[in-house]
Amino acid sequence: MKFSRRLLWVSVAAILTIATLSIFRPGVEAKARADRSADREAIRAHIEKIFQAYVDVDPATVRATHAPNWIGFTQTARSIVHGIDGYMDNVWIGHVKGPADVQPDAFVIVDYKILDIDFQFYGDVALVPYIAEVHISKAARIPAKLRSLDVYAKASGEWTQIGSNIDLHPETQEAIRQQPRKMFPAEEQGLLRAREAVWRAVLSNDRPVLDKTIPEELTVVGSLAEPAFLAKPQILEMAGKFSESGTKVVHLEYPETKIQRYGDVAVLYTTYRYELENARNERYSESGRGTEMFVLRNGTWVNFGWHLEAEKRDDKPTVGAGR
Repeated sequence: MKFSRRLLWVSVAAILTIATLSIFRPGVEAKARADRSADREAIRAHIEKIFQAYVDVDPATVRATHAPNWIGFTQTARSIVHGIDGYMDNVWIGHVKGPADVQPDAFVIVDYKILDIDFQFYGDVALVPYIAEVHISKAARIPAKLRSLDVYAKASGEWTQIGSNIDLHPETQEAIRQQPRKMFPAEEQGLLRAREAVWRAVLSNDRPVLDKTIPEELTVVGSLAEPAFLAKPQILEMAGKFSESGTKVVHLEYPETKIQRYGDVAVLYTTYRYELENARNERYSESGRGTEMFVLRNGTWVNFGWHLEAEKRDDKPTVGAGR
């Protein structure tokens, strides 16, 4: 009896081993993939239906092709998106009723092509990574690539998207960073206010503002009378001495400013003029031009470098002079 029981366990183990090995035989694996061909076709058709709904500006179909309890990340989401309502709130198509609501120059998908796609099935759940090429804007047809990992589930014989993580392809992210970006009026005004704050903080030795708006990596190109390059400690020292002298700003203006922005970096080309008054009520003025570099860091424009060149300097003070 003892021998028979041992023989039985050996036989069972051998059967399991043979069965396990057979699963990974090329022929068995190919058959398993062939058995899911209908599922792969159905899921791909579903993904293309979603893309076409975006092209047609059809928010009703976009909503219907996602599960009510959808979860994941949209391209712009900064936190986990929960439910179809959350999804629609995070995508532009969720804020329009149809094609009539879309402006001609709006950045919307006008066509698409799936470049690469794969499927991994776990019963009635499938992981579907894909890369798609899209064209944005009817006027310019700007090319871009998306990459996504969609999660699909099969219920009542139908596949539906229950989750996703979609983002711009690295190639597109790099291309965007390399191209100039138009600044909206509110963004431009915020940058100009930050520039004004730095100037006034340096000229008044406002340390809290300086600590917030100029970083440790600050690099300043000095004039001929100064070292070639100045760092943050030297700028703070100069601001301190300026403040101790009792000098104050009575006028500051920028007659002309041009801005270039690439990603989160902005370069300002500017002309400037300021008027100072010292402790003896004597006024000096200077005007010139310069280049200033800012980066948007944690929601704040930080001035990480500048180069100013004086073109006109009034070295003869006037007492009690007006502007």
